[in-house]
Amino acid sequence: MSTLHALYFWGDDNKIKLKMSFMQGDFAIMHTKKSGNFMRLLTGIQPSGDLHIGNYFGSIKQMVEAQKSNETFAFIANYHAQTSVNDGQRLSQLTMQTATDFLSLGIDPNKSTFWVQSDVKEVLELYWVLSSFTPMGLLERAHSYKDKTARGFATNHSLFSYPVLMAADILLFSPDIVPVGKDQIQHVEIARDIAIKFNNQYGDVLKIPEFKVEEHVATVPGTDGQKMSKSYGNTVNIFGEEKAQLKTIKKIVTENVSMEEPKEFLNCNVYNMAKLFLNENKLRELQERYKKGGEGHGHFKLYLADVMWEYFGDFREKRAYFGANQNEVREILRMGSVKAKEAAMPMIEKIRRVTGINY
Repeated sequence: MSTLHALYFWGDDNKIKLKMSFMQGDFAIMHTKKSGNFMRLLTGIQPSGDLHIGNYFGSIKQMVEAQKSNETFAFIANYHAQTSVNDGQRLSQLTMQTATDFLSLGIDPNKSTFWVQSDVKEVLELYWVLSSFTPMGLLERAHSYKDKTARGFATNHSLFSYPVLMAADILLFSPDIVPVGKDQIQHVEIARDIAIKFNNQYGDVLKIPEFKVEEHVATVPGTDGQKMSKSYGNTVNIFGEEKAQLKTIKKIVTENVSMEEPKEFLNCNVYNMAKLFLNENKLRELQERYKKGGEGHGHFKLYLADVMWEYFGDFREKRAYFGANQNEVREILRMGSVKAKEAAMPMIEKIRRVTGINY
């Protein structure tokens, strides 16, 4: 006898109810299929702690927009995170935190396939197969490996072979496009090189992916004016207490001018953060305030804090909901892993057949 379990998650306007039917330990996920012409996009996110506004405007916002008109695959790359996180309890905590945050910020499991990397073990199988088609010299030239070893990271095998696992992440799901930052282009190029080498041996099996760099995405300044990054310790986090957020914003570096003087806004770190949240009319109003004078940078920092707090208000409400319902987050991830595995199996079965793993 089958039973029915209802799972709730937040949609664009209201709670949406999904149903999963369980039969003899297996379950079928009922979800709407997209129609029309769309492209398959894939992206991975390492669980690395608190999200900041640079994360949001640099990538998350684009992912949320992309899922409206594309087939979007997004996974939490917890295997990759093991190159830098060796505390098991911490990695588990970060994985759930990242899942909770991304669902709160708009990743919709009814539109995107959203899962945890380790829940689809076939990626490790493909990782091993692709290792046989990966020249050592290709990995030795990887920028990320050279950069991390130069910064004192332990030179272990996982760090060295990181690009092969990333290639498996990509090639297992045959995406049309892999959206990346400029610093990640080489990883997609490595995946392409490996795929071409594999196809030269076994025929047209692996899809050769394209990368897409969002040139128009703004570089979000940190509190010190450098690019916002956890490694620089200059972030403004999305979630957290209002007082703590204001305290961070008050630390933003600004020029030292008197309150009466007009102020330069184009190179002002406060303005360049605030403009990310404002429409054209509000932006013009802020510019006029800078030009007019009579206000200090402290006033603009308070304005930024208010604007940012209001902007993420609905997201905080979702965050509170998901934070209080972690089992629902786990169910969403489990559903996502089933969808991801379903999408991956035709490729892995083809890989097994052409390589002779199936006998």
